[in-house]
Amino acid sequence: MQRQRVILITGANGEVGHGLIKTLRQRPDCPGIIVLDLRTLDADMLPMVDSSIVGDILNEELLDNLSSEYEIEAIYHLAALLSTHSEFRPEVAHRVNVHGTLNLLKVAMEQAQFRDTAVKFIFPSSVAVFGMPNLTVKASVAPVKEDEYMTPVTMYGVNKLYCEHLGRYYTHHYRQLAANWTPSGVDFRGVRFPGLISATTMPTGGTSDYAPEMIHAAAQHKQYECFVRPDTTMPFMAMTDGIRALIELERAPKEKLTRSVYNLTAFSLSAEQVAERVKSAFPDAQITYAPSAGRQNIVDSWPADMDDSAARADWGWQPEYDADKAFNEYLVPTIRAKYRRREA
Repeated sequence: MQRQRVILITGANGEVGHGLIKTLRQRPDCPGIIVLDLRTLDADMLPMVDSSIVGDILNEELLDNLSSEYEIEAIYHLAALLSTHSEFRPEVAHRVNVHGTLNLLKVAMEQAQFRDTAVKFIFPSSVAVFGMPNLTVKASVAPVKEDEYMTPVTMYGVNKLYCEHLGRYYTHHYRQLAANWTPSGVDFRGVRFPGLISATTMPTGGTSDYAPEMIHAAAQHKQYECFVRPDTTMPFMAMTDGIRALIELERAPKEKLTRSVYNLTAFSLSAEQVAERVKSAFPDAQITYAPSAGRQNIVDSWPADMDDSAARADWGWQPEYDADKAFNEYLVPTIRAKYRRREA
């Protein structure tokens, strides 16, 4: 029996997963879409996928069954334990973020051997892979390139950096010692996201969440206590740009790509600059600061800006939303309308 040709999306029940499903389904050449998450896909999304599988990426028997049942041509591996949660449960984070990724890379290799063609493995990494030595260096350096300051201070960052290397290894070096060496068939492509800001969902578990939390709190007329200093600066991106970037990288011709993993960014703001934009849109916003030592240390270790010139040169990456457009045309109007509907 011929197996159904599909794209697999893990961790599909978040906003990135939903956005990917909607965008991929619009493609005339889109194969089937199957999703794997710890809970079934939200009801309004179910008609857009061929199967919603409830399960764990650590369940190797489940993944073996998927690999036997479907012909998987691409994997979007979104499932992960995020940065703040990972600090409280580092061993669990390692199992989920590293061993889970290794399990999915194994699926990709098996599928490539069956299909006799490469399987694209799209991996969202993070600004958390960087580790600035101190605030003086952070304030003085140019936008950080992909291979600089690779000393992450969090389990999440360590996990993501290691998985980047795993993907590079399985794509370019696996089995080279074998007498009859052949490529693994994994076509690993990663992006390092800055802080993603969403207009439609409340953030959970990310260390950069203070920015979206400010906006959502102000729109609900709630006071917000920011967990980092006003001068804390890091790169950000509108969620819609992040979703689009993953798909653009997946569709990029392989011969154009010079790297396995690319920096991505759109704009950099301090917490105070975010607050100023929020107060301009919501004049009654009440924002105070009470830095949390742990979270502050983490964000201080991240660069103030990233150099994404390689992505722009290799596959034409260009964010649609700079800071002004992100706030004025995406974040503020969408979030304002969301809470007005709830109040009506």
